[in-house]
Amino acid sequence: MSSIDARQVPVDTTSAERLAAKGLGYRSVDAQGDAFGDYYRAVSRGFLGPEPEDKEIAAARDKKIERPERLIGVYDEAEPDGFPVGTVGSWVTPMTVPGGTVDLWAISDVTVAGTHRRRGIARAMLEGELRSAAAAGVPIAGLTVTEGTIYGRYGFGPAVQTAEVTVDAVRAGWRSYEPSAAVRYVPREALVEAFAEVAEASHRDGGTPAWTGRRQQFAGVHPSVTSGEKVRGVVARDADGNAVGAMSFRLVEEGDYTKHELKIVHLEAATADAYAALWRFAISHDLVAKVTAELQPVDGALPWLVADPKAVAQKAGDHVWLRILDVPRALEARTYAGEGASHAMNAAGVLRVHDPLGFTDGTWRVEIEAGTARVFPSEMDPDVEIGIAELSAAYLGGVPLRTLADAGRVSGSDSALERIDAALRPARAPHHGFIF
Repeated sequence: MSSIDARQVPVDTTSAERLAAKGLGYRSVDAQGDAFGDYYRAVSRGFLGPEPEDKEIAAARDKKIERPERLIGVYDEAEPDGFPVGTVGSWVTPMTVPGGTVDLWAISDVTVAGTHRRRGIARAMLEGELRSAAAAGVPIAGLTVTEGTIYGRYGFGPAVQTAEVTVDAVRAGWRSYEPSAAVRYVPREALVEAFAEVAEASHRDGGTPAWTGRRQQFAGVHPSVTSGEKVRGVVARDADGNAVGAMSFRLVEEGDYTKHELKIVHLEAATADAYAALWRFAISHDLVAKVTAELQPVDGALPWLVADPKAVAQKAGDHVWLRILDVPRALEARTYAGEGASHAMNAAGVLRVHDPLGFTDGTWRVEIEAGTARVFPSEMDPDVEIGIAELSAAYLGGVPLRTLADAGRVSGSDSALERIDAALRPARAPHHGFIF
């Protein structure tokens, strides 16, 4: 848990003034106050959800308090109903990076009412979040994205990919070893606890902690989950009885009783053996012809575990977008590998960062010794020129600079790009297993 409470960060005055000139109020919403119900109704409407019931609003309130979350509403001052026409929420949470963690200003609930588009609301909210995060000393902001064309203009870049997996269970078979973890059914309430226990050891670079309500959603016991009674759960335990993996799933009949689809709701594995045991359980389940799962690691071992890899179809896509707000603090928060780990890196050298919002614009010299970076302003000629969105995308090592250069998004010599990529490269692809 971060020591920074986002609720204590003042509302951004620049955004407040811009919106006030358009007859719009920009102010904080107390999660424990009377205005929260309408705030949450606006969020649900913005994401095309149903009108939430009182129990769902109460559960959402608990989530906002637990995180703890800073809520901002935008209000049309000409409308007397007090219903927000724009919403955004944020909290500060640790994000796992190579060698440790860094504070992340996590952003959620970004909505603008269809009646109030093209009035600068989204811009005011997102730039307001970035200014607030920078003022609070948080070096990186991030969000999970539903519309990929919006956030690049604010300096966000897609840093974490996930895979949508579909398995032909009949064709796949099982080729690999016999996992030692024992898989057993558990009640859904116990599954919530198992997810929490396993998560302590399963974070990968790019991961952030889930909260109680999210784990309850995984298990189908949260008020927001429709037909939660159809969710089933299993836990994988090692020889000492420790929970090392957990999985929730639904079974959907596909016209033929012998050809169900097993839809994995959430899978958490702290060990490779637990991962194998849970996937084996899913693929070999009786009367199941297809297994599907979203938000899976892009480098998961599944194709190597089955007899026929062609039975595993994987579709990768962007998931977590990051936005660096403080280049020295962000780069110094993680460790490095490759050539830069054993040489003082005037190699990765000098970066000219372009930031249209001005937070990180400048030239930065990066030196790496024994895997640790030091970053400071420089007047030297740059080895690489890069936009802040591209640097943010490459930060965890999931997107090579060489790829961005091939797309015309980064410029620099081949040798400089190769040295930086070698230093950034993580042991595993970054992964984040849920939406926030």
